[in-house]
Amino acid sequence: MQATATVLVYSDDANTREHVRLATGRRPAPDVPLVEFLECATPAAVLTELERGGVDVCVLDGEAVPMGGMGLCRQIKDEIFNCPPVLLLMGRPQDAWLATWSRAEAAVTLPVEPVEFANALASLLRRKALAGA
Repeated sequence: MQATATVLVYSDDANTREHVRLATGRRPAPDVPLVEFLECATPAAVLTELERGGVDVCVLDGEAVPMGGMGLCRQIKDEIFNCPPVLLLMGRPQDAWLATWSRAEAAVTLPVEPVEFANALASLLRRKALAGA
C-alpha cells in the first residue's frame, strides 16, 4: 500500500472543504493510505493541479460558484489524460442523474455525512490502488 494518497478538494466554500477534511480524518478506512489534502477554490486551480499530476482522487462540490463540480467533472474527464476518479458532492439526491452525466465515479449529498462520505472516498481509493497494481 502506498504511504499517502493525495485528495484534491474543490469548493469555493472553505466550510465545505473543512467538512470534507473532518469527515475523512487521517484516513477514511484502515485498508487505504493516509490522506493528504490539496484544496482548490477555483476551477483554474483544479486544472493546474491536475495537469501537475499526483492526484489520486478528486472531491468536487457540485454547488460551487462560479462553476459547479458537475460541469468541472465533465470538463476534466474530457481534458485530463488519466483523470483521477471523482467523488461529487451534490445538493440533492435528485441530482444523481447529473452526477452520472458528469461521469463522476461516486456521489454523496451535502451536507457531508461523515460515514457515507468516508465509505465513498475509501471505495475510490481502493479502486485507484487496484488499477495501479
